[in-house]
Amino acid sequence: QVLLVESGGGLVQPGGSLRLSCAATGTFYRINSMGWYRQAPGKQRELVAMITSGDHTNYVDSVKGRFAISRDNAANTVVLQMNNLKPEDTAVYYCNAFATLYYSSGPGSDSWGQGTQVTVSS
Repeated sequence: QVLLVESGGGLVQPGGSLRLSCAATGTFYRINSMGWYRQAPGKQRELVAMITSGDHTNYVDSVKGRFAISRDNAANTVVLQMNNLKPEDTAVYYCNAFATLYYSSGPGSDSWGQGTQVTVSS
């Protein structure tokens, strides 16, 4: 019931910046938290940043001070601004959203985007 469409990503040199965007569409009552995960080759998927509907944020230690997550609740979009990128940030980045379906006390739904590649290399 929740479709996540990602944009952004690509190839950037170390120290550069990229901006990832994700829009949630479909049928739901409310989008609760939205966030970004990443998975590098041979590694487990990890949380990069998360933001709640009340704008509380959480970041993995390795990106604190470099990445910033923000959202537009009215548009159901989330943006990850990535600055001072490092080669170790190279990974496939996935948008995630946890929604409440149908009504205020309805069931929850955990959804994922298709993933977008971020490569940091000189």
